[in-house]
Amino acid sequence: MSPSERLAESKAVAQPAQPRRWMACAGVAGVLALALLPLAAGGYWTYTLGLCFANAIAIISVSFLVRYGGEVSIGHGVFVAAGAYTVALMEKYLGVSLLASLPAAALAGAMLGLVFAYPSRYLSGIYLAVATMALALALPEVLLHFSSVSGGYEGLYVKLDALPGLAKETQRYYLPLAGLVAVALLLRHFRRSRQAMALLLIRTSPHAAESFGIRRSWARLSCMALSGSIAAIAGALLSFSSSTVSPNSFTLWTSIFLLVGSVVSLYSMSILGSLLGGLFLTLMPLLLAGAGDWVPILYGSALLAVVLGVNALPAKVRARLHGGNP
Repeated sequence: MSPSERLAESKAVAQPAQPRRWMACAGVAGVLALALLPLAAGGYWTYTLGLCFANAIAIISVSFLVRYGGEVSIGHGVFVAAGAYTVALMEKYLGVSLLASLPAAALAGAMLGLVFAYPSRYLSGIYLAVATMALALALPEVLLHFSSVSGGYEGLYVKLDALPGLAKETQRYYLPLAGLVAVALLLRHFRRSRQAMALLLIRTSPHAAESFGIRRSWARLSCMALSGSIAAIAGALLSFSSSTVSPNSFTLWTSIFLLVGSVVSLYSMSILGSLLGGLFLTLMPLLLAGAGDWVPILYGSALLAVVLGVNALPAKVRARLHGGNP
């Protein structure tokens, strides 16, 4: 091969890497901007954006199940509640803070996902959606039945600082932001793994996957465990940001709104796409709080405008919001 041919080949290889480099730089700049935002924003916005980051993680958990499992969940609020109550109960009975209870919350979400996925491993489509909806409907009543442990209607409080010496408002902002960045980076690494390719294969072509020794039941258990674990991490951070957990925070509407946020984010698992869903999920009810009877109409109109507007964007922009290939 001549030097000129080698030079042309190197340019051809380097050319597609340059946009990726610019996207990576833009992502780092965006995270740095979010990290510096509390210096300019007030306490109210710091608190609200902390909730937005935690909601974005919960939305990622729903999007993960859709993209890798090909299924829709209307009960992911149950897994979020598992993480939230794990943190609250460990603080109440063991006196440990969020950083010590966060791994236990993630494990609780994964175990709950396995417990649900095994008996429902042969369900799919609308049948699985209804099964998850049944979980969401039963959760508040179960929490109230065990009020001596769950705190009943009043719920439980999360008071301990995760990072002693740092203002609580600052912790409520930076810890959910750090959790969102960590989850997005881990999932970015996961998308390049063999396990991710196996899950995609079983979703798109079950018979071909089984010929390679990949079982559909394994895929269902894996997807539900990972999705439940991510949702529980979101619940743990939500409980810390809001300082309280109660049955009223985890109703059927909680799970429905998480699914709505996932649709708004285009089932993205990137920081940018999930933030879009988190902002819609967190800020829209606040903006429509004084609309009275017009709330359902305005909320539906806003949802329709966002979904249609995002889908009208150029393909490259939508791909960036979507987070690239699964």
